[in-house]
Amino acid sequence: MNHERYIAALEISSSKILGAVARVAQSGQLEIVAAEQEKTTEGVRYGVIRNLEDTAMRVAQVIEKLERNVVLGGRKITGVFIGMSGRSLRSVSKEITLQLPPETEITEDILTRLHDQARRSPVDSSLEVVDAIPRTFIVDGTEMRKPKGNLASSISATYDLIVCRPELRRNIERTIAEKLGLRIDGIVVTAMAASSLVLTDEDRRPGCMLVDFGAETTTTSIYKDGHLRYFATIPMGSRHITRDLTTLDTPLLEERAEDIKTTSGNAMPSEGERSLNIHGLENDKINAVIVARAEEIAANILEQPTYAGLSISELPSGMICMGGGFKLNNMTQVVGREMRARSAQLPPTVRVETARVPSVDLIGVAAVLEAAAMETDKECLEMPGRPGLPENGEAPEQEFIEEEVEATRNKKKDGIGKKMGRWFRDMFAPGDEDDDSDLN
Repeated sequence: MNHERYIAALEISSSKILGAVARVAQSGQLEIVAAEQEKTTEGVRYGVIRNLEDTAMRVAQVIEKLERNVVLGGRKITGVFIGMSGRSLRSVSKEITLQLPPETEITEDILTRLHDQARRSPVDSSLEVVDAIPRTFIVDGTEMRKPKGNLASSISATYDLIVCRPELRRNIERTIAEKLGLRIDGIVVTAMAASSLVLTDEDRRPGCMLVDFGAETTTTSIYKDGHLRYFATIPMGSRHITRDLTTLDTPLLEERAEDIKTTSGNAMPSEGERSLNIHGLENDKINAVIVARAEEIAANILEQPTYAGLSISELPSGMICMGGGFKLNNMTQVVGREMRARSAQLPPTVRVETARVPSVDLIGVAAVLEAAAMETDKECLEMPGRPGLPENGEAPEQEFIEEEVEATRNKKKDGIGKKMGRWFRDMFAPGDEDDDSDLN
């Protein structure tokens, strides 16, 4: 890398759309210099974009706010990396074998062939493979982690194929590329990127579980002996607790129920606490509802090692917790009753130079940014074009320069503004409601 560059990432979830821009220094240091977010409502469900128009409008708002940040110096976002999550994401184990001529040296090309064959492996017709992560290699009957350079007549590998329903990726492309005209520079599975960012070898080798507790889904990634053993998405999240509160005797709007949950809720029973009235409801009744659902979610999380063929005792590094669901008071302690648990933290390799979004909320998008910085040399931002010198070599008049720069600055803004105007007109126009059944 011979120059400083900027990359941008979006994390589209059921509760919010989070965008961030990072500067990749020549030293490799990742510096998040801008971050913005917009709440989502029904446009994204269980991590899947359902309403393309609404989601595109909110993404456009995030992009526009990012571009207004003075730190970017007038740069425009032309491409983005996308963090992908959703309830259909999970892992499928697959063994791939290549037969080789006797005493063939295993090269990078052979490992690439093995990986490509894994990516092309047939899976359920309702799913597509988005990544293939090697677990172990067998070279002429001997298990090893780094087979490159060995002589062999055969090599096989067990891969964890990361699969999902095709509409998860397709709706991202339709929203970002087709509706907004932004270049998609890469789509990254957020959970896998987060594992690379926040877990250390000291976590993965003995065994650990990374849990991302979101609004409508909870992902679990289990590592043992240094590699991924199991990955799954539980279709439950913190919004289920919020919606439980809306069904109490005194009806609550979801926004108010969310506020009560985050400010007054407790995932653990409160003993000896004085009963208080909160919007016509006793707080002990509120917490009874929260505790019941929190314990159900915790039980599902703690059951995942069993599905991976492991016991909790075989994961001595414990559980590493991330996601907005763990902001609920004492939720980390609830899952930590049976398994040692701690909160995920950004590593020193990532610096946050913006206070617009709390650092704890940036872990997912920071993971996508780091994956983009490590795996590609793409540039996501561009400076607006400047007029060149006239043929006589004299500099253009200042007034002309200002007009050209202003025109360039407003060109994209006008485009987004016109789109947003059309979206608002369409949303409130009389007539039949949009039919998005093809997205289900």
